[in-house]
Amino acid sequence: MLAPIEEIFCEIDDFCKAYLTEESKYLLPNPNRQRARRCGLAVSEIMTIEVLFHMSHYRTFKDFYHECVIRHLRCYFPNLVSYNRFIELKQYAIIPLSMFLLSKSGKETGLYYVDATALKVCHNKRIPRHKVFAGIVERGKTSMGWFFGFKLHLVMNDCGEIVRFCLTKGNTDDREPLLQLFKGLQGYAFGDKGYISQEKEEKLREQGLHLITKVRKNMKTKLLSLWEKFYLGQRNLIETLIDILKNIYQIEHSRHRKPDNFLANLLAALVAYAFRPRKLTVKQPYRIQQSQYALTSS
Repeated sequence: MLAPIEEIFCEIDDFCKAYLTEESKYLLPNPNRQRARRCGLAVSEIMTIEVLFHMSHYRTFKDFYHECVIRHLRCYFPNLVSYNRFIELKQYAIIPLSMFLLSKSGKETGLYYVDATALKVCHNKRIPRHKVFAGIVERGKTSMGWFFGFKLHLVMNDCGEIVRFCLTKGNTDDREPLLQLFKGLQGYAFGDKGYISQEKEEKLREQGLHLITKVRKNMKTKLLSLWEKFYLGQRNLIETLIDILKNIYQIEHSRHRKPDNFLANLLAALVAYAFRPRKLTVKQPYRIQQSQYALTSS
């Protein structure tokens, strides 16, 4: 493992101690539970192992757990459980993972890129007999064709950091979660033609955010400044980010046997990307002052 295990575990463990202490104040005891037996693995250890998988070269979690964790990382995790038991424990790390991911959100720089990608849960030929996500996901269509699964919506800043994200059904319009994704953000946002909506643009402009997209062939040409054209031309960076998440951090595969494990896998992959030391950045042709990020009155 080339990942800095100690640093990752210490950061996750410090967060879990503070989070679980605060969370316990608002939880009611379960009257039906007869024993309060603690798990051998701490939540921070479960989260760390899930994140390390996405930072490794293994393509399946089972091979990673048997060949890497059990053989070489037992000194870091002395209370390891069996593979089947660990799969059962993954669901308990979903909420802590989501909270930790929020704490690792990118900075609000004033320059953002938005895009959505399909997360297939099975091949199209197996849709009629698919049972794991039956009733949860829907069929959708992208520029690559039809699929059955979810849509992951991402907002990235110009430093390559993930600022906001949300998960919807596959048949959800890309423009539907725009207002929620950009809630409280100001500056400029760049997207593809799928985000063209005069109503959304006006609502975002009221909160101080300019949504800039390319136009379709049957639309009038928009007058954009050279500054806006340059950053709109850099929109392919978020497509590169999605490609990294799919091919390196494996946010999409069809081996899930439970919806909870799908969420745990997705959140752990996004956390692993947040730990990535070198992220995608916009190469600015000249130095841009912070005042240029602010929204002009015009």
